[in-house]
Amino acid sequence: MVMGSLPENVDLAVIGGGVGGYVAAIRAAELGLSVTLVEKEKLGGHCLNYACIPSKTLIHIADLFYEMQHAGKFGIITNGARIDAKAMYDWRIGVSKRLEDGVSFLCKSNGVEVVKGAATFLSSSELQITDGISLSFKKAIIATGSMPMALKGFEFGGNIIDYKGALMLDRIPESMAIIGASYVAVEIGMLYAKLGSEVHIIARSDVLSRFDPEAAALVKRRMSELGVKVHSGAEATSHSGTSVKLSTGEEIKVEVIVVAVGLAPYTEGLGLENTQVRLDDKGFVQVDSSLLTSDRNIFAIGDVAGEPMLAHKAIRQGVVAGEAAAGLKSGYDNVVVPAVIFSDPEIAIAGTLKGDGIQVVKFPMTGIGRAIALGKESGFVKIAYDGKKFVRGVEIVGQDANAMIAEAALAIEMGATLEDVADTIHPHPTFSESVQEAAEAALGRPIHYFYGKMAR
Repeated sequence: MVMGSLPENVDLAVIGGGVGGYVAAIRAAELGLSVTLVEKEKLGGHCLNYACIPSKTLIHIADLFYEMQHAGKFGIITNGARIDAKAMYDWRIGVSKRLEDGVSFLCKSNGVEVVKGAATFLSSSELQITDGISLSFKKAIIATGSMPMALKGFEFGGNIIDYKGALMLDRIPESMAIIGASYVAVEIGMLYAKLGSEVHIIARSDVLSRFDPEAAALVKRRMSELGVKVHSGAEATSHSGTSVKLSTGEEIKVEVIVVAVGLAPYTEGLGLENTQVRLDDKGFVQVDSSLLTSDRNIFAIGDVAGEPMLAHKAIRQGVVAGEAAAGLKSGYDNVVVPAVIFSDPEIAIAGTLKGDGIQVVKFPMTGIGRAIALGKESGFVKIAYDGKKFVRGVEIVGQDANAMIAEAALAIEMGATLEDVADTIHPHPTFSESVQEAAEAALGRPIHYFYGKMAR
């Protein structure tokens, strides 16, 4: 879109074309608003181009390669399997490009005007876009996302890269050090270990320390089997470019250093000081239940509006903000935001496993026929419930956890009971039966696992 030198007036301006921003723009356009979406890089944002989609694409390739090399137990013998890193890179780029083109098509089809450039608020009703172009609006949505946090002494450049750089490599590094112990570090570490890299993870405390210790233990055991070296209780103190020194006195020689210590909300250059928008003490934009900021004309969604910093939360908030901007009485009142770690085995969580009066029952994947058939018995399902037998939380560790957790989120949102889950017929043979079996066990009527004599 080419805009004239005079201000153009629109009903809604959306700043940021990531998964939250483009969803908000499309939903508002569906409701009849004139919408301009401003994106300075690529439609789809980090999720489609640098994070969610690329990482899961590469994880799938790494899993496939690893399984091919270790399929002897199934009677499959492969010799000389190798990775073509350039072809892998091309596929990863192609996937993102296809999705980006898809978003562009959807925006065009819904009448959303897309402007390439950076946007700065001049006031609560006007934006300045790259090259001095101005845009007047009635409402605006900030959807600028987040950016990788830097680490003093390990500034990005050369062989020191962030998670985006790790997912943009067109080669398989011989060795890699990852500073950080979050799910991002675990996913990248296990991915490259399966592709043949020597991987070191430097963890101030331990990997996945904020998650259920039983779940984390299974992942840590698998990491050890893959040869991933976790340096627990250590900090990276300095580097020489080809080596990293640790607070423990150890020195690691590596080809690539990945800094994955967290994300920070992206508000740089937005000109928020020219509006009534306020930030909290962590730098997130403050919003109410309709995602409206302290400026009555401006909404904020996704990572920039606070934890959890997850793409699917941004998508839901995009719908809500788009509707609210159009005058509907929409609110972000979701009870639960599920989370998935694409580790091996996967970990997926919805709701809580803790709280007064909450009880938890665990069902192991060793009781599931499909898990045994596929050699994927490592894992379990935990289901948490209150005194009235309402489902309050579910944790799934194992194959296909990413898909199964949606059932748990729906159950919690709808106020389902253990009986609702247990009495719903789940297809056989599938991993989803483990959720049903966990509910059965919580009701004191387990079938495919013996817990001992249970009170009826």
